[in-house]
Amino acid sequence: MRTPRSRPKSIRKPAHADVPSKESRQGIQSIEVGVRLLQALATHRHAMMLRDLALAADMSAAKAHRYLVSFIRMGLIEQDGSTGRYDLGSFALRLGLVALGRLDAFELARKVLAELRDQLDQTMAAAVWGNHGATIVQWLDSSHPATVSLRIGAVMPLVSSATGRCFAAFMQSVSIEEQLRLEIAAAQKSPLPHLIRTPAQFARVLDESRRYGLTHVEGDLLPGVNALSAPVFDAAGTMILALTMLGPAGLFDSRYDGPLAAALKSAAHALSRRLGHDAQG
Repeated sequence: MRTPRSRPKSIRKPAHADVPSKESRQGIQSIEVGVRLLQALATHRHAMMLRDLALAADMSAAKAHRYLVSFIRMGLIEQDGSTGRYDLGSFALRLGLVALGRLDAFELARKVLAELRDQLDQTMAAAVWGNHGATIVQWLDSSHPATVSLRIGAVMPLVSSATGRCFAAFMQSVSIEEQLRLEIAAAQKSPLPHLIRTPAQFARVLDESRRYGLTHVEGDLLPGVNALSAPVFDAAGTMILALTMLGPAGLFDSRYDGPLAAALKSAAHALSRRLGHDAQG
């Protein structure tokens, strides 16, 4: 009588067995080459002729045409029948809208602020324009926090704070004009000599800020506390956030061309691009 053979035990692979290592991830070169056509269309911001598109993607017209045929079938690219020009298609639009819809601007801003705080050891904040003005919605202290009473929910003055000036310089709003009128009227009644007292004075401050792409104050709001603030824009080009950095005057370089200003401005630009803003548009 035969003894039945026992079935060999199946060997279970580790969960990560089919995941290629970082070194072995070769990718698909043809996809990477073809995507250059999509990048060219996105960069040039208008429909393009085949020869121009191929040149921008650094490939021959014949090679570009083969990729375009496949991309048209997929809806990533479309061709105008009357002009022959190529542009991004409906599926490319859907991908962009879905990607934008999944972005959480506040969560992304929190990560940016944390990175800057850890890198530069400066107090960081983010603000939005609320019903009462520039309102702090995030706050991260450094190891040497500025001695201020500002925290989440604080509304920053338009004229004397870097955050308020940032919204005044880079966001168009009727409510900003109204708040400016009220603050200028209050300053004209104050005995303090350093206050901005006329719209013309404030306009000159904002013009300088726009030239540099961010705002700063040196003890204007709180004696001994300097601050910088940079705007964050969404895909429509609307300012939605102000990223602000502040610290004690002796430890905080608030110059427009200083290293702190460069780091803050770069972070705000990167966050804006992440949210779909094109600074060239």
